[in-house]
Amino acid sequence: MKKIYHIFLLFSIASFSQEIALVKYSGGGDWYANPTALTNLIKFCNSNINTTISPKPETVEPGSPDLFSYPFVHMTGHGNVVFSDSEINNLKKYLNSGGFLHIDDNYGMDQYIRKEIKKIFPNNDLVEIPSNHSLFQKPFPFPSGLPKIHEHEGNRPQAFGIFSNNRLVLLYTFESDLGDGWENQEVHNDPIAVREKALKMGANIIHYIFNN
Repeated sequence: MKKIYHIFLLFSIASFSQEIALVKYSGGGDWYANPTALTNLIKFCNSNINTTISPKPETVEPGSPDLFSYPFVHMTGHGNVVFSDSEINNLKKYLNSGGFLHIDDNYGMDQYIRKEIKKIFPNNDLVEIPSNHSLFQKPFPFPSGLPKIHEHEGNRPQAFGIFSNNRLVLLYTFESDLGDGWENQEVHNDPIAVREKALKMGANIIHYIFNN
């Protein structure tokens, strides 16, 4: 009965709502790393791709039943991430019921988050999403795939995904730092062109979630 309720709840709210939330996780990592990022992404999407997302994003914990109120949740950080068994079960139900999780490595998160993703989907591997995927096609074209926003170790940016029942349920963006590009201009002093590139890629993610 609980599973049916979760599916119904997510379906009902996702059908009428475009709300998004930031995941507050445990483990010591700075889940709050980019405080202005989602607010700026929402503003950009509402102005450019006709979304009607609430201007102020909420915060949600991975084990909370409130997770099912959001069709899209985002998490970021530089350090350790730990999901409890109950959080893993809740995330699995959420993602398999129609929810979507975007994880943006803010540099230093990779070695930790991959282990936690494997706990959620032990039988699914992260696969690189090719540049011809619709995620990179509209509403803004990215013919080379995920853009590079901030340089760290000279590695190319990569978008990885978990697919469940042929649906992309989890997107992990690595060596890109999209969230830094969504931040207020004065935070990183990025050129306008770089920030626009990050915001447009973010808008593509939002568009994909609300239209697939």
